[in-house]
Amino acid sequence: MQWRQSASKLILLLVPVVASALDVPYLTGRITDNAGILSDSMRRSLTKRLKAHEDRTGNQIAVLTLPTLKGESIEEYAVEVFEEWKLGQKGKDNGILVIVVPKDRRMRIEVGYGLEGTLTDSMAGSIIRNAMTPRFKKGDFDGGIKAGISNIINILEGGKVPDVEDSGGGQAKKSSGFQMEGPDLSIIERILIGTFIFSIIGLFTVIGVMTPGVGWFLYFFLIPFWAMFPMVVVGTTGALCLLATYLVAFPIAKLVLKNTKWYVKAKKDLKSKGRASIGGFTIRSGGSGSSWSSGGSSFSGGGGSSGGGGASGSW
Repeated sequence: MQWRQSASKLILLLVPVVASALDVPYLTGRITDNAGILSDSMRRSLTKRLKAHEDRTGNQIAVLTLPTLKGESIEEYAVEVFEEWKLGQKGKDNGILVIVVPKDRRMRIEVGYGLEGTLTDSMAGSIIRNAMTPRFKKGDFDGGIKAGISNIINILEGGKVPDVEDSGGGQAKKSSGFQMEGPDLSIIERILIGTFIFSIIGLFTVIGVMTPGVGWFLYFFLIPFWAMFPMVVVGTTGALCLLATYLVAFPIAKLVLKNTKWYVKAKKDLKSKGRASIGGFTIRSGGSGSSWSSGGSSFSGGGGSSGGGGASGSW
């Protein structure tokens, strides 16, 4: 009898947990502000603008705000809401869902299949980073959601996504200076991946500069590595700058070191003794050049790939 009472109590305790699972809210309109972060005037303004866009293009854009995801993944939840709400026209799949979760400081732009070619993952990510996140950090949810919607509509109607919008959400500013484009990575991920990549190609670059014989072979051998690998960390523009720096700096460094005492001695030792010691490493001459060793250890590097994208973000 006692175990039955205990089991009954356990069931009563579990019922609230099951009932607290995050449900898909009822679709009340183009703006479903369950978190209560938008002003009345902004809700009316956005609703009017989204309706006008749908009348012109047929695309359906909806905004959902909710206080918290209760630990759920925003990516999975966005798909669940999208399918439940059935955004977009049947057969065209031209719907877009914007979700903002203030307590979790998370947001996402979910794009229907039919619009993925127009509003790409990278474009959606750019909107989140440059138009929405700066405003959300200031607590300006009206301005952040308005800027996000403005950018989305601008792209869908043939415009281009601005790099950064001004705080008024009006005129777009052109980007200037160095931009960290490329894969959508956090600063921590960039540091970790960059440490791995640059320590490898940097080591071989130093070896090439310091080696009298095989150095010029390494110079040409490392060009494709300097051209491709840095793109993962600093993007296309950054990789191009690093490649140009490498192409110029390597020969200059070789010429500067050419007449130093240790370089001349190492070159002489290679010819007379067949080996030379530089910085704790031993260079041994071979039939067509030189080789490096450090106590018999060897190093081999491989390649990797980095994929992904999407349009989730945090602030």
